[in-house]
Amino acid sequence: QVQLVESGGGLVQTGGSLRLSCAASGRTFSSRAMGWFRQAPGKEREFVASISASGGSTSYADSVKGRFTIVRDDAKNTVYLQMNSLKPEDTAVYSCAARKDLRIATATRVYEYAYWGQGTQVTVSS
Repeated sequence: QVQLVESGGGLVQTGGSLRLSCAASGRTFSSRAMGWFRQAPGKEREFVASISASGGSTSYADSVKGRFTIVRDDAKNTVYLQMNSLKPEDTAVYSCAARKDLRIATATRVYEYAYWGQGTQVTVSS
């Protein structure tokens, strides 16, 4: 089992920045790819970013490319999402997710992830 706890959400003005953190339990963090998803009110959960188990490969939704960066720190069992140039349309609950053990490649679909955090609210005011 893997438990994920997100932090770092909050209220920010348009153009501002936030860094989300996702702390994972367990000893197999480094052997699985990780991802971030978001869900706005009345909308389906959507992919934001993913990072491979090695950290050498990343994938981003077109809507956040060039603005968001996903990184991982295996020594801390933590994955981060640095969000810059935030827009009101980025407002959502952001959740991190972990793939099953030894699923090392990035993934963009909800069903490809086995474990989910509770989420953290990000609100961007105009």
